[in-house]
Amino acid sequence: MHDLTDATARAVVLRAEIGEHNQRYYVLDDPQIPDAEYDRLFRELEDIEAEFPQLRSVDSPTQRVGSTPVEKFLPVEHVVPMLSLSNAFTDEDIRNFDRRSRETLELTTIEYSAEPKFDGLAVNLRFERGIFVRGATRGDGSTGEDVTQNLRTIRNIPLRLSGSAPEILDVRGEVILFKDDFELLNHRQREAGNKEFVNPRNAAAGSLRQLNPKITASRPLRFLAYGLGHILPQNQFRKHSETLSWLKSLGIPVSTEARIVTGPDGLQTYYESLQLRRESLPYEIDGVVYKINETALQERMGFVARAPRFAIAYKFPAQEALTVVLDIDIQVGRTGALTPVARLSPVFVGGVTVTNATLHNEEELRRKDIWIGDTVVVRRAGDVIPEVVRSLPERRPGTARTFAMPTRCPICGSAVSRPSDEAVARCTGGAVCPAQRKQALMHFASRRAMNIEGLGDKLIDQIVDAGLVTTAADIYSLSQQSLVDLPRMGEKSAKNVIESILNSRRTTLARFIYALGIRNVGEATAAELARYFGNLNALMVADIEQLQDVPDIGPTVSESICDFFADTRNRDNIDRLQAAGVSWDETLAGSGQSRGPLSGHTFVLTGTLRTMTRDEARVRIEQSGGKVLGSVSKKTKWVVAGEDAGSKLEKAHALGVSVIDENELLGLLIK
Repeated sequence: MHDLTDATARAVVLRAEIGEHNQRYYVLDDPQIPDAEYDRLFRELEDIEAEFPQLRSVDSPTQRVGSTPVEKFLPVEHVVPMLSLSNAFTDEDIRNFDRRSRETLELTTIEYSAEPKFDGLAVNLRFERGIFVRGATRGDGSTGEDVTQNLRTIRNIPLRLSGSAPEILDVRGEVILFKDDFELLNHRQREAGNKEFVNPRNAAAGSLRQLNPKITASRPLRFLAYGLGHILPQNQFRKHSETLSWLKSLGIPVSTEARIVTGPDGLQTYYESLQLRRESLPYEIDGVVYKINETALQERMGFVARAPRFAIAYKFPAQEALTVVLDIDIQVGRTGALTPVARLSPVFVGGVTVTNATLHNEEELRRKDIWIGDTVVVRRAGDVIPEVVRSLPERRPGTARTFAMPTRCPICGSAVSRPSDEAVARCTGGAVCPAQRKQALMHFASRRAMNIEGLGDKLIDQIVDAGLVTTAADIYSLSQQSLVDLPRMGEKSAKNVIESILNSRRTTLARFIYALGIRNVGEATAAELARYFGNLNALMVADIEQLQDVPDIGPTVSESICDFFADTRNRDNIDRLQAAGVSWDETLAGSGQSRGPLSGHTFVLTGTLRTMTRDEARVRIEQSGGKVLGSVSKKTKWVVAGEDAGSKLEKAHALGVSVIDENELLGLLIK
């Protein structure tokens, strides 16, 4: 039991200490104490505030959990309007923006701040004497909605600023959901039987506009600042980039992707660089924002209508678009899987014209309620195969019709089977089915398998249709002349393909296992099998019980492997491949994990690494004997956290898994 004086002093200390730990955990990704110790401090503060309710302050960490629901959001007038940005869609638009700015300012070159354009919900945070007192949505730019209680639940928004703060500070920024957090949120929605969110932006916006703050508190929202609104005393920083650095020093999160560039070439280079890395970023962006960096020059440029003249948003090509389903066909995969594919009215999305999109399987088609003739939303992200996200039943014409999955393979006529415990229907024709043969050959020749350059889908179609190739082993019997005889195949191209085929004969056991196309055996599982058994013969004779001794391999995968090697056609193909000269280095059966400084250790990679891609990091870890997994569990040895790490980092903290940064990983790799 405390007296009021002691309780007051202790509450001040606890709030400051918990605030510091929140900043390290949610903003800097650099926790200093175990979760149990943090929980102890938090409970102590809760107990003090329960005993002395008059000590409960608006900046207390205990106030993040969500207050009582509100009946409606009250209006908040922005002292400084939250303006929109003019949009650019072409390189010419950007060069015109730079030209107009130089002509207006009578300068030969201009320095810009270049930043990602977040795909979330814009908000304004009001701090008074360093305390977060109110938050509002953009609204119509002049008046927004008061969502203060919901914003309090966002863990990386400081309730009290660090350092010396101005009397009044309005911070502008975006509420977003990281990609990993979005997937986790939809997973929870599915488990609860609730409707899934369409995309991170809609999920973030919907979460922030909940009348019950406790719902918002259950959603993993984040905030990233991009500028200022009203401030007293007036902002004294000469450049926008300096303002961002100052906000960061106050404990307000900002993007790590902001850069200073000069002239139109600098603007274009930044756009292209960020577009290339778009898919590797932990959050969604839909373009870049350019701002003249010097604040004095911004003031000289002024505003036009509801947008500043000194800034512009250069949008990426749309990743979602509306189109019409003209028909639905069936595509047969290498394992016989029947995938419904929507044939679409051509639409430009994600930088390309899309005419086909996957519907995944019959259950997905029914769940999304997609009919032939429907207007649908199509999404394309990076190199990912376009997919139909949802239909718009309100636009469904009277001529629309449902699609029925076939009972016979549309390619070979074999019966279609769908086990009760699987979502995928499959052709039972096996090697008899030309579609399965072609898909199996494409997989065998792919970059991550045997890496046969030039042997793409069109050439495989030709050599299969011409009867030149039936199995993977037949590839190594192809002659240069047999390829030259094919339509549209020149002498030089044929020579290059044959050379690539010959070069592919020297490979690794892991690549070879993966190339075989065993059902349920992906690249990581193939690498694990190669490490564990050391040679192919040991793997081929292993029974289900032996296979389940391999880390992370369960009954389903074990059964698939046994079934594959029990098939005499597969064994014959392997014998012929080895007779054709396909080879690799082997070790003794049962030798287990490959030797190396990381032998026996498992890793999970999250966030953006500075000196290498995550794929390159995976290769280096595996070369050192380690193993890279896709998700965090109690068995994970280390989580390697780069910039903007997401939910995997949080799960590592929750499970007590060791977290290291990129430099520490490099130290392990060179031992």
